[in-house]
Amino acid sequence: MVVRLCVSLCVVPWLLGSAPAYAVAPRGFDVLHYDVALVPDIANKRVTGQQTLRFRAEQELRAVTLDSGSLTVTAVMQGDRALAFEQHAAKVQITLAEPLARGATASVTIRYHGEPPYGLEFAPERDEVYTIFSTSQWMPSVDAPDERATLDLSVTLPAGLLAAGTGRTLPLRSLPDGRIEHRWQLKTPMPGYVYGFTAGRYQEATQRHGATGLRFLSMQRSPEQLQRVFTATGEMLDFFADRAGLPYRGDYQQALVARTIGQEMAGLSLMSERYGQQLLEDPTQTALMAHEAAHQWWGNRVTCAGWEHFWLNEGMANFMTAAYLQHAQGEAAYQAQVTIWRTRLEALRAKGADHALVYADWSAPSGDDRAVVYQKSAYVLHLLRVEMGEAAFWRGIRDYTQANDGRSVATVDFQRAMEAAAGRSLQPFFAQWVYGVGEGVSAPPPAAAPTPAARRSPRSRVPPAAPVRPAPTGTP
Repeated sequence: MVVRLCVSLCVVPWLLGSAPAYAVAPRGFDVLHYDVALVPDIANKRVTGQQTLRFRAEQELRAVTLDSGSLTVTAVMQGDRALAFEQHAAKVQITLAEPLARGATASVTIRYHGEPPYGLEFAPERDEVYTIFSTSQWMPSVDAPDERATLDLSVTLPAGLLAAGTGRTLPLRSLPDGRIEHRWQLKTPMPGYVYGFTAGRYQEATQRHGATGLRFLSMQRSPEQLQRVFTATGEMLDFFADRAGLPYRGDYQQALVARTIGQEMAGLSLMSERYGQQLLEDPTQTALMAHEAAHQWWGNRVTCAGWEHFWLNEGMANFMTAAYLQHAQGEAAYQAQVTIWRTRLEALRAKGADHALVYADWSAPSGDDRAVVYQKSAYVLHLLRVEMGEAAFWRGIRDYTQANDGRSVATVDFQRAMEAAAGRSLQPFFAQWVYGVGEGVSAPPPAAAPTPAARRSPRSRVPPAAPVRPAPTGTP
């Protein structure tokens, strides 16, 4: 589909220069691979780790700087040579043994430990540990979303725990002291913030959905209950694959953990035990699990190039959640989401807190900032759907997703794809609603409802809006 998009761009000259240019700040190196070995101490909420980082110089390189959160680095080696390093402001700067020429690759090994205040969550009362934002709190890494790398991850745990992690599951290793090393391998480069794992004394349920293996974990729910909680997972993956024009790849795991508002990772989503109970009581409350599943395409495979374009991750996941509810539960469910988004935007405007979807200062987002990124942006995508019409809108979504699979994108990439699908400039719309604050928010005509054939499981009850999650803590 890249070829198709390029042809469209050549035919429609106004696309070039229709939105501000975007350039990622250079780091001087590109991370190729992380090889990480962790040993969590669940009872004392500590972690010890060692990782080998392989990278390529993008210019003559004398030092490498990584985000290191609250971790304490104790040693850095390049081969058999100890390297000098400094830690300050949640970063570690490593001086290489010799300058590295542009295009050359090298590896360094880092030893560290820490008591992460967030990012690595411990629940000793449940003998549980799991990751959420931010990755640099449990492994030194580049937090920026445009940095993609492969990953080998091992986590050494007491016997009797089950675990799930990002990437393909490798065979367990039994250690002489009775502990178990759990291992995963992620061969597709992904941004570091979607790396992670969960481990605890879980019960599990598994099933096959076509070529995809599904696995569900929880301490409080029986295998039979887990099947009920996640009964819609396969249908969700099929729906998002159809809208993206890209099939889901690999297996997919979902776990209910002690507490989280929801966390997507590569091939793994975490939700709370409380949310699992809500689904048992009311199976229509699928918005959160749909939101995290949507991120497997929009956020993981197509990722914002910088946090100022975070709406491309979260607004898209929120909008796609509503589109799934429209498909599964009917038009009223979709329109209920639209009403929630519009009402939230009206409240933002009433207090003077509305602003453009693209903005530079995401270092300490307020609740209102997050509402702009999650809810206003979903509403803007709804308005764009109405503006373009069903066929052109969904064609644009597919072209955008297919052309940028495995890439980091800026808002201009999305605009160009939608303009190509529309066959006309959408600059007035983007200037008003994406780069500006828009004008009136009165209810527009509803988007066309899907055909009856597209609604395989209509239901009558309407779930609440997908939740607004916090920004990745510590991101620039």
